[in-house]
Amino acid sequence: MNSSSNLKFLVCLRRPFLLFMFSVLVLPITTTTKALVKLPPNVTVPALIVFGDSIMDTGNNNVLKTVVKADFPPYGIDFQDGVPTGRFCDGKVPTDLIAEELGIKSIVPAYLNPSLKPEDLLTGVCFASSGSGYDPLTSKIVSVIPLSGQLRYFEEYIEKLKELVGEERKDFILENSLFLVVSSSNDIATTYFTLHARQSEYDVVSYTSLMADLASDFVHKLYGYGARRIAVFGAPPLGCIPSQRTLAGGLVRGCDDNRNEAAKLFNAKLSAGLDSISRTLAGARVVYVDIYTTLFRIIQNPRNYGFEVADRGCCGTGDLEVAVLCNKITSSVCSDVSAYVFWDSFHPTERVYRMLVSKLLDEYAQKFF
Repeated sequence: MNSSSNLKFLVCLRRPFLLFMFSVLVLPITTTTKALVKLPPNVTVPALIVFGDSIMDTGNNNVLKTVVKADFPPYGIDFQDGVPTGRFCDGKVPTDLIAEELGIKSIVPAYLNPSLKPEDLLTGVCFASSGSGYDPLTSKIVSVIPLSGQLRYFEEYIEKLKELVGEERKDFILENSLFLVVSSSNDIATTYFTLHARQSEYDVVSYTSLMADLASDFVHKLYGYGARRIAVFGAPPLGCIPSQRTLAGGLVRGCDDNRNEAAKLFNAKLSAGLDSISRTLAGARVVYVDIYTTLFRIIQNPRNYGFEVADRGCCGTGDLEVAVLCNKITSSVCSDVSAYVFWDSFHPTERVYRMLVSKLLDEYAQKFF
């Protein structure tokens, strides 16, 4: 049979057979990382699917016209081959580390990565966009992808997944995968307190209620698409991150109580809302994840956790440098990243992320199964 006949033969193959061959050839090789989290018998987590902001973004902002980028040195100095990928960190971010711990894969690609391969979709992708928040205004201010836009890309992902593996397998992946939602930091720290963009309309109480309501709406939408295992992270102690200390911590650069209280208020409302969702939506495992407590303890007592510096980042002076301000031209890098809690003025180091992820998985993983 000549090459032309071969092509015609392949084109004539029936779709079910193509799907079968795809599953035989591709599915067995998509999980290459040994799981560190012990799952119950007969339980599988086929993919990790992520929404949110720069805590989780693995490079979606690289293709956007925005100043909120991290695809240049010194970002990524501890990543594979020291290559900056758009992750706001010296190395991996929680998206990667959670996938690694669950044995899914060691790196979770950004959905908008031009090098994304079809088989990447089977084990999950990241839709998060640095600079975004629950409040649509937050994303609009810095020209990044709002949660509504991330959902539109997710709809596109679902269709691609269906084309790859068929309706039944697509439904299985969505139902059994772990969904992560990490937002709120930019709403509170930037939109509300730094830019005062919502203070004429809302006080802290009403703004945090708005955020919690928007978070619950987002979870409902994920459930409507077929998601059942959904982890929603609360806000960190925003008043203690370096940039906010510089902006609101006075001459001594102490933690700002106003930002911390807003974060705790939002967290309480978010937790209550998610509990209600879990009780009312059939089959839903929606879990509130507290990151405030552990990170606050590390910041307050860094030496207890093996760190030396917690009030400034490793990049530049560590007081304000983040995104384009953290660059190899105007910013030096600390001599020992492992001694620092924060990489830049807003984001923790990979070492801190590893501590947080390990602690959180120990505490929350079994709640999804």
